[in-house]
Amino acid sequence: MNSSVQQTESLLFGILLQLIVMIAAARAGNRLLRRVGQPGVVGETIAGLLLGPSLLGHFFPAASLRLFGAQASPTITIISQIGLTLLMFQIGIDFEFGHLTRRKNRNGTLAIGVASICVPFALGFSIGELSARHLAPHIDPLAYSLFCGVGLAITAVPVLGRILREFDLTRTEIGVVAISAAAINDVTGWLLLAGISAYASAQFSPRAVGAQIAGILLLAAAAWFALRPVVSWLLAKLPVEGRDVPPNLMAAAVCLIFLMGMCTYELGIFTIFGGFLTGLLFHHDKRFVEAWRAQVGKLVLVFFLPVFFTYTGLRTNVLGLTTASDWEWLGLLLAAATLGKIVPVYATSRASGFLRKESAVLGSLMNTRGLMELIVLNIGYDLGFIPQKVFTMFVIMAVVTTVMTGPLLHLLLPRAGYVIPEGVEA
Repeated sequence: MNSSVQQTESLLFGILLQLIVMIAAARAGNRLLRRVGQPGVVGETIAGLLLGPSLLGHFFPAASLRLFGAQASPTITIISQIGLTLLMFQIGIDFEFGHLTRRKNRNGTLAIGVASICVPFALGFSIGELSARHLAPHIDPLAYSLFCGVGLAITAVPVLGRILREFDLTRTEIGVVAISAAAINDVTGWLLLAGISAYASAQFSPRAVGAQIAGILLLAAAAWFALRPVVSWLLAKLPVEGRDVPPNLMAAAVCLIFLMGMCTYELGIFTIFGGFLTGLLFHHDKRFVEAWRAQVGKLVLVFFLPVFFTYTGLRTNVLGLTTASDWEWLGLLLAAATLGKIVPVYATSRASGFLRKESAVLGSLMNTRGLMELIVLNIGYDLGFIPQKVFTMFVIMAVVTTVMTGPLLHLLLPRAGYVIPEGVEA
C-alpha cells in the first residue's frame, strides 16, 4: 500500500470512528431525554456538547484529542453543514401555507417576528452595555453590546422545526405561525449579524447592506416566479409512485437545494436558508413530501444532525464560569432571554387575535434557541467580540431555553386543546 492510499485510509478510519461515536451518542441522548418527557432533539444537542470540552475533553483530554483532534476536521465541518441544509429543506417541505391565508395568522406572524427580535435585542444590548466593563474590558463595547443583542434575539429555526415535528405541530396554525415568525426572526438576525460584523471590521456600508436586502428580495422573487413553475414541471414529469422518489427527481432536488444554498451564502444570510427556501417550492406536492420523508428524512435525522451537534459541541466549553459574579450575570442573562421572548410574543399574539392558551404556546415555542444561537456565538467569538466567559454564558442560556420548551409544551398544549403524540410523552 503506497503512502497516499495509506494516508487516505487512515483519514477515513478516523472519520468513521468519529461518526460512530457521534451517532451512537446522539441516539442515546435522544432515547434518554424522550424517557423524561423532553423532545429527542434536546438529548441530541446535549450529547453533542458532552462530546466536546465540556465533558469528554475536560475529564479525558487524551482520549478526546485522539478521537477528535485539537479541533473539528474540515470533513466533519462540511458534513455538519450539509446535514443542516438538508434538514432545513425538510422543514420547508413541511411548511403549510394554507394557515397563512387567514388574516389573523399573517398579521400574527409578522407581529410575533418583529416583537421576538426587537425586545430581546434591546435587552441584550442593555446587558452588553452594563456588563462590558466587567466582562469584556478589552473589547469594543459597542460591538460587544450589539453581539449580545443578536445573541438574545435569535430563535433556532432548525431545532424549533424538529420540536414542531415531534409534537406534531407542523401543520397546525400555531406551528406554522411559530416557524414563519422564527424564519423572519433568523433572517433578520443574520442581517443584523452581517451589519455588526461589518461595523466591527470597519467595513460597514449602508449601500452594501441595502444591496444585500435587495438581493434577498430578488432571490425570493426569482424562486417564487421562476423556479416554482420549474419545480411543478419536474414533479409532473417525474411523478412520485408510492413512497419512492424517482432517482432523477431526487438528483434534481438535491442539486437545487445546494444551488439555492450557494445563493443565500453569497447574500450573506447563511447557506441553510437556501435549503428552507427550496423546501417551500416542493411542499405543495404531498406525495413527494411523504416519499422524501420515508427515503431521506430518517437518514438526515440519524446521520447528519448528530454530526452538526457534535461539531458545535467541540467548540463549546460550559465549565468556564468560576465566580459568583459570573453566575449572577448568567442569571440576569437567562431572565432577560426568557422573559424577553415569552412576554412580547404572548402580548403580540393576543393582540393579533390568538387565544390566551395559544399565545402562551407561541411564546414558549419562540423561546427555543438551540444551536443557531451557538453558530452566532461562534462567529462573535471567532471575530474577537465575545470573550470566553460570555460565550459560555450564552451557550448555557441557549441550552436552558431550549430544554424549557419541552416541559412548557407538555403543560400548555393539552390546555390549548392539542394532543401530545404518544412517542413524545414516553
